[in-house]
Amino acid sequence: MIDYNKIPSPCYVMEEKLLRRNLELIKHVKEEAGVDIILAFKAFAMWKSFPIIHEYIPYSTASSKYEAQLAYEEMGSLAHTYSPAYTEEDFPLILKYSSHITFNSLSQFERFYPMVKADGNRVSCGLRINPEYSVVDTDLYNPTAPGSRMGIVRDLLGERLPEGVEGLHFHALCESSSYDLEKMLEVVEERFGCFLPSLKWLNMGGGHLMTRKDYDTDHLIALLKRFNAKYPSLKIILEPGSAFAWQTGFLLTTVVDIVENHGIKTAIIDASFTCHMPDCLEMPYKPAIRNATDAIIGKPTYRIGGNSCLSGDFMGDWSFDEPLQIGDRLIFEDMIHYTIVKTNMFNGIPHPSIALINNKDELVIYKMFGYEDYKQRNS
Repeated sequence: MIDYNKIPSPCYVMEEKLLRRNLELIKHVKEEAGVDIILAFKAFAMWKSFPIIHEYIPYSTASSKYEAQLAYEEMGSLAHTYSPAYTEEDFPLILKYSSHITFNSLSQFERFYPMVKADGNRVSCGLRINPEYSVVDTDLYNPTAPGSRMGIVRDLLGERLPEGVEGLHFHALCESSSYDLEKMLEVVEERFGCFLPSLKWLNMGGGHLMTRKDYDTDHLIALLKRFNAKYPSLKIILEPGSAFAWQTGFLLTTVVDIVENHGIKTAIIDASFTCHMPDCLEMPYKPAIRNATDAIIGKPTYRIGGNSCLSGDFMGDWSFDEPLQIGDRLIFEDMIHYTIVKTNMFNGIPHPSIALINNKDELVIYKMFGYEDYKQRNS
C-alpha cells in the first residue's frame, strides 16, 4: 500500500493499473472496429509512461515540431501531425518526424506541398475540414463556431481536391459520445461525402471519450464497422487524448493556510488552479476532491484557493466530515489529462512533481522540478 504522506506535495500521480485498464479498452475498440486509434499528445505527453502505452498503441498525433520529435524519440514512430499553421522554419522538422501531415488551409497546402513532393511524397498529406456542426457547448473548445480558424469549410473546396491530398481530417468533438460521432458523420458525409471514395484515410480527430463509464463502446464499434463497410478503401483514424488518461490518477496537494473573510473560509493549498489545473477555470468545471462533497449546510465547508497571486485562483465550495487543518492532504481526482501538458510557472510557482504508482503498488518518481526549471523558462 502507498503511504500518501510520503508522496512529495504537490504531485501528479498516475496509477499504472488504471492506465492499463484504459489501454485495454482502447485496443479492444481498435481491433474490433478495424481502425487506428492513436494517442494525442496535446492531452497527455508523459513520455516516461510511453513504454506502457506502446504495448497497446504504437502511434501518436502531434500538433507541433516538438510533439512530432517526441513521437519519433519516445513512441518510436512517426507522428500524424496537424497544426493550424506551419512555418518555413519548422516545416523541415515536421516533415522529418511525420508519416501524415494535415494542413489547415488550402494556402498552407499549396505553400508546403512542394517540400513534401521534393521529399518523394513519403508523407501522406491531408486537409482539415470544418463540418460547421458541433455538439460542444463551450466556445473555447468548439472548433466549428462561426468564424473559426480551424479547418476548411465546404464552400472553399470546390468539386475536386488538390493533387496530392490523400486524406481528410475533422475534429469537432470534446469528451463526446459515440452518438455525437454518429451525428457528426452524417454531416461529414452530407457535405464532404463526394470526396471519400477516392481518399486513402479519414481522421476523425479527438473527443471520443470511450473510456468514460457511460460510453457505449459497442455502439462505437458498430458505427465504425458500418462506415468502414461503406468506404472500404478508407483507413479510419481516431486520435483521442483524454480517453487514454481519463481517471488514471490524481493531483496531491497540502493545505498550507486557512483564511476567513465575511464567513467564507478558504483553504489555501500548495498548488494552483491557474498554474496546475487551468481547465477548471477555462471550462470552467469543479473537480472532485477525495473524501469531500459539494457544500452541505452544517458540515465544515471551505473554498479551495491556489497559491498564486491571481485573485481568481480559487474554486469552491466543498464540505468535509471534519474541519480542515494546516498540513492536511487534499487529493484532486482525475488530474492527469490536460493538466501536466498545460502546467505553467506563473509567479515562479514550481510544477508539481510527476510520479507513477506501478503495478506493484510502488511509488516511482518520474520528475521533480526546481529553480533551474523556472530560470530556464525565463532565460
